Amino acid sequence: MNKYFSLLGTVLSVSFLLMGCSAPAIVQGPSGKPTPATFNGSTDTVNLAQLKWNTFFTDPTLVLLIDTALVNNLDLQATLQDIEIAKNNIRFAQSKLMPTVSLGGGLGVEKVGRYTSQGAGDASADITPGKGVPDILPNQMFGFQSSWEIDIWGKLKTAKKAALTRFLASQETKNWVVTNLIAEIASNYYELMASLNQLEIIRQAIQLQQKELEVVNIQRQAAMVTELAVKQFEAQLLSARALEYNELQQILVYENNLHLLLGKYPQKMKWEASRFLQPLPSQLQAGIPSQLLTNRPDIRKAELDLMAARFDVQVARAEFFPSLNLGASLGYNAFSPKYLLHSPESIFFSLAGELAGPLINKNAILAEFNTASAVQVQAAFNYQKTILNGFIEVTNQLGAIQNMQQAYQLKAKEVETLAASIDIASDLFKASRANYLEVLVTQRDALEARLELVEAKKMQWNAVTNLFKSLGGGWK
Repeated sequence: MNKYFSLLGTVLSVSFLLMGCSAPAIVQGPSGKPTPATFNGSTDTVNLAQLKWNTFFTDPTLVLLIDTALVNNLDLQATLQDIEIAKNNIRFAQSKLMPTVSLGGGLGVEKVGRYTSQGAGDASADITPGKGVPDILPNQMFGFQSSWEIDIWGKLKTAKKAALTRFLASQETKNWVVTNLIAEIASNYYELMASLNQLEIIRQAIQLQQKELEVVNIQRQAAMVTELAVKQFEAQLLSARALEYNELQQILVYENNLHLLLGKYPQKMKWEASRFLQPLPSQLQAGIPSQLLTNRPDIRKAELDLMAARFDVQVARAEFFPSLNLGASLGYNAFSPKYLLHSPESIFFSLAGELAGPLINKNAILAEFNTASAVQVQAAFNYQKTILNGFIEVTNQLGAIQNMQQAYQLKAKEVETLAASIDIASDLFKASRANYLEVLVTQRDALEARLELVEAKKMQWNAVTNLFKSLGGGWK
């Protein structure tokens, strides 16, 4: 007997050694490149992402919109449920570390063949003194059953770490949704403000063109201009009115976009468009690139995804090693209810341990391991790409702020010059020293320039908003 157990132990040891040797090595993902030291040569670590969103955005209407969206936005509410799902995944992984215990019972009957070892034995035995075992034997039982996988290789603990890491990643997803939500509301708000200002400019131009048309009609009656001049002025007025309706449609779209972000059905709101022309925020420092690693939630999430993927590889590799499972049961078992609770006669129990691992045909666990390794490498590339994307977004917006500031200043001078040209052309036309085409061209150029000035201001606000977003502001 001792030789048998010794031989069995040797066979098991050799088998487990073979299992361990056949486990593939973990392949590390690609190493990332270091981020540049600065964005534009400045080593100042002051970063506008450190500001709270309601400090950075000072327009009270915009602040109210963002405040409402952070409570009602449907995408954000759905993301919060992802966090709850991740919490439950942690609980599930934690439960695997503990033994499971269940309580149950059962009823049944059994008939075995007479010409079997059990049937022959039952025929020659008494179930109670003086009473043989019946052909059809009832069976009642109830009790506890337990099973427990002993975490020899840390597989279950590592799976719990992966679940916890994904929970943290889900929180970063929520933070990134908040950052994008704030930026999207601000962007739509500035689009709306720009359209409202452009609508006012168009209506002012319509009023001016109506007056000019009246003058041209009087001059035609006095034979100072032809019918062609009148038609040209009428066509320009009609074009301006068409622009008015186009702008009204744009306003409707931006209003509805905001209502969608707020999680509300469309309703009429009053807007104060004059705040659109207020100066840009004075604090537009971008800090240094390394701050993106802690400020941007999408980068933090990509890093956590990479960590979770590495844990998954360790779990998949542990499948190549044997697992130890313990099982136990305790309860009462009898053929008749009146004997069920007799102690110790009706008590049954069992305790067993099982140590087993894969030996032949490991294709399934090898495929699982290779998949986990590929996901890890993929997560490493995604992490690098997210950092690179964040750096490029910041540099783009820094350039946009600087270039749009120059463009706005030049466009403002152009508007000022063309505004003076309108008065000059109108006076010269009334004095018959300029033809009507010069008036029409001047008015058209002035209208386009004023609309483009508003567009330039909108691009400034969008660049500021996008810089705040690209630096990872808003979620803190």
